[in-house]
Amino acid sequence: MTSPLPVGSLTGKTALVTGSSRGIGADTVSNLAAAGARVAINYRNKEARARKLADSIVADGGEAIIVGGDLTDPASVADIFGTVADAFGSLDILVLNASGGMESGMAEDYAMVLNRDAQLNVLDAALPLLHEGSRVVFVTSHQAHFIREVETMPEYLPVALSKRAGEDALRERIPALAERGIGFVVVSGDMIEGTITATLLERANPGAIGARKESAGRLYNVNEFAAEVSLAAVEPVPADNTRYVGDVTDFRG
Repeated sequence: MTSPLPVGSLTGKTALVTGSSRGIGADTVSNLAAAGARVAINYRNKEARARKLADSIVADGGEAIIVGGDLTDPASVADIFGTVADAFGSLDILVLNASGGMESGMAEDYAMVLNRDAQLNVLDAALPLLHEGSRVVFVTSHQAHFIREVETMPEYLPVALSKRAGEDALRERIPALAERGIGFVVVSGDMIEGTITATLLERANPGAIGARKESAGRLYNVNEFAAEVSLAAVEPVPADNTRYVGDVTDFRG
């Protein structure tokens, strides 16, 4: 995998990507590490995958730590950032990638707790480590970002509504972040082939991915979308704080 960021461009910088033991998060953290950043790999229960990724980064000459924890548990979040503080001292990049809501066996309000409440708590816990010039990136989908304008599949609705609620709540923090010189960017993309969400959607609604691909023309894969997330962490913040990945014609009407 080739990083979209120049080698050495993040030397001396630090980054934490939530939900980064696999998928988009793993590719994002790999991109940041390849550019020279010291990275923290967050996972909930995939410790072996997180450790394997960290070992790979270290073998390539980078620096990586793993920080396990449940983002819906404030005490766990506090422990995560305590570890990051001890290892890095400060944080230049925070990527809010972890999300969910389609898993079986979870409480009815799990999607909102994770995709809204936990995102705010993670940001609050990170604030003591963030500083002027730091960047916060929130990863979402077109289906969530545009949920007020365009209906989505019933199977995805709880996730879409909770992700949009999380985005709205985080956007309310933009003025306070800006006062401290901290940039904030929402990265919104279409369905991403190869993600857990896409797999669960296809399982619940067979043919959903194929139908969306036909409508959109093409869908980004995990690596392609992770490249856009990585760029959002370093490129100038868009005027509307939103970086769109892929066509949005079907969502804007």
